[in-house]
Amino acid sequence: MLRPAHLLRHDKLASAITANPLRLTILICVIWTLSGLVGRDPWKPDEAQAFAVAYHFLLGQDWVVPMLAGEPYLEKPPLVHLTAALFAVVFSPLLPLHDAARLATGFYMALTFLFVGLAAKELYGAEKSWVSTLTLLGCGGLLLRAHLLITEVALLAGISAGLFALAVSARRPVFAGLWLGIGLGVICYSTGLVEPLMLLIVALLLPAISAHWRTRQYALTLAIALVVALPWAIGWPLALHARAPDLFSEWFWTETVQRLHGIIEFGEGDDPLFHIRTLAWFAWPAWPLALWALWAQGRQVIVKPEFVLPLAAFVVFLGFLCALGEARDVYGLPLLIPLSLLAATGLNKLPRGAVNAYYWFAIMLFTFFLVVGWFYWMAIDLGVPHRLWKHMMKLQPEYLTPASALAIACTVLVTIGWLVLLFNFKRTQERPVAIWAAGVTAVWALVGLILVNYIDTGKTYRSMVTRLAAALPERHGCILSKSLGEPQRAMLYYFGDIRTERMERKGQRRKCDLLIVQDNWKAQGQMGGPWKLVWEGRRPGDKQERFRIYQRAPQNAK
Repeated sequence: MLRPAHLLRHDKLASAITANPLRLTILICVIWTLSGLVGRDPWKPDEAQAFAVAYHFLLGQDWVVPMLAGEPYLEKPPLVHLTAALFAVVFSPLLPLHDAARLATGFYMALTFLFVGLAAKELYGAEKSWVSTLTLLGCGGLLLRAHLLITEVALLAGISAGLFALAVSARRPVFAGLWLGIGLGVICYSTGLVEPLMLLIVALLLPAISAHWRTRQYALTLAIALVVALPWAIGWPLALHARAPDLFSEWFWTETVQRLHGIIEFGEGDDPLFHIRTLAWFAWPAWPLALWALWAQGRQVIVKPEFVLPLAAFVVFLGFLCALGEARDVYGLPLLIPLSLLAATGLNKLPRGAVNAYYWFAIMLFTFFLVVGWFYWMAIDLGVPHRLWKHMMKLQPEYLTPASALAIACTVLVTIGWLVLLFNFKRTQERPVAIWAAGVTAVWALVGLILVNYIDTGKTYRSMVTRLAAALPERHGCILSKSLGEPQRAMLYYFGDIRTERMERKGQRRKCDLLIVQDNWKAQGQMGGPWKLVWEGRRPGDKQERFRIYQRAPQNAK
């Protein structure tokens, strides 16, 4: 009797996939990377700020001092913002400016996957290279953050390039020194002078814990790396100091000295155990596989270089992040790379029962989410079932843009591809990793193709800024702002060409005739004094933020 599974099974296809999983890995990485990169506005907080800086570079006003809505923005060096501006210039004829800029994220993630695969190939052999890449791709903490325009995507690329260089240093010291220097430089130019210390500590620690790196060739690698990294590390700070010494001092003190001081003395809001607590979901499923790999190897993990490198990297990264105490999960992204490398060897030692449990859990979990995703799309775009449609429209009353026919067709193809893969990947120890990564990709593609418009309706500031800009008097002078967040300032600038002068900044301010205030929707009271309320509003479906425009009374405006 012909079972339904036979309709999706093809012996030649199954043999090709199982015998050469690298092609499947590349396909999954491409779909995963591109899904969710385009078709939406910048989202707060980090992406809105990063795009605003890139937008400033696009206008060609200053290539040294990052600016956000007319004010210096020195939280991060400008590598990612400059890269985003470059991608925007190249691809904006085909895509909206913000979508074209966001392709820079895909570029850095492609580099990350490439170097993780190369590092795994060097450490464990060609047959394991794709396993580490797909394990990293499937981590829960990577999914959303790796599709946003944020500086941490370049940090991941730099870390992965550095670990690859350390892995290959014994065999090709000059080549390794070049890539270690580039990795350190990319980290310096994208996140500052603090994060490179993580990779630098690992590089200096390896000779002390393993004779594999206690050689003259490795000393040559380090020397070349320092020479290559130096221009990256000091180029922008020197240019900033030459252009604006006061801004350089502010950046160096706030983003370097004070952050490093946090290692000695925790400040308010710091949580040294935050990254340990979040690992359970953030690094799933890499951490249980990595833990099993270490358990199965026993004492060999402190002897074999292929285990010493990723283990040392993970311990140093985790210790460094805990010492900083900065309680944001995005800072924990570097932890995923050494865990994914270790996980590649854990599958071979995993009992068959655990392999099957992992495999079936992936099938049930992602099949369920795919069914739910399609069900919600039917309610949102087709109105079936009607009760769910009413509920979803109540949450996002301004949703008016259903998914395009092309997006629906692509989602159907991805869903069918997921089902075909389930029946055409032969039983191997590595099969659960491939199925998990493919499941994550299929679900994310569904969200990024046919549900993204609905999600974007609740996250974008476009409609709110349009209404706010229309409420401004036709003729007005400068605009003050109070309690206006950086992402909100960024989106006012991009969507409405509105620049404000913050009342919170020290020093003298101009006597502006308009004031924009951001507060909670339930907050009582108004500005009073010379200010008269002329407009208030919020984003559709947002029950938190409220924006108000005040105009100075004529007798007080000069």
